[in-house]
Amino acid sequence: VRVSAKAVYSKYSIEPASPVDFGAMIKGTKKAQTVMLENKGMLNFKFRIHQASEDASGLQGKSSKQGESAPLATKRSTGRKSSSTQGPLSLGMFTVSPCSGSIAPWGQQKITVECLAGQEGTCEEQLYIDIVGR
Repeated sequence: VRVSAKAVYSKYSIEPASPVDFGAMIKGTKKAQTVMLENKGMLNFKFRIHQASEDASGLQGKSSKQGESAPLATKRSTGRKSSSTQGPLSLGMFTVSPCSGSIAPWGQQKITVECLAGQEGTCEEQLYIDIVGR
């Protein structure tokens, strides 16, 4: 009886790389940008996008290859935090969708980041993409 197995890690790419920058916007206008998450491995994987904790600023310099989550965008705000991954994730002037899902081998998921320019000033948030088995 021949028995074999192959151990692999999830492989993925995120385009464009962080940061997602909307630049200057007129108050009350809306812009959207897309980020493409691609499964380059042999296994399905699940992903989840969430807001970084406030003490995660030290993680910005680490790459996802070192076992950290991949940074998606850098934006800072006094907006409320949302821990829900069902439906869009809203943080300050930003809305991210979808914020969770599963991607088949060689599949892709388009993630939309929308910015609705509200109050004057700069708004920044730090978001992460968690990928199971990275």
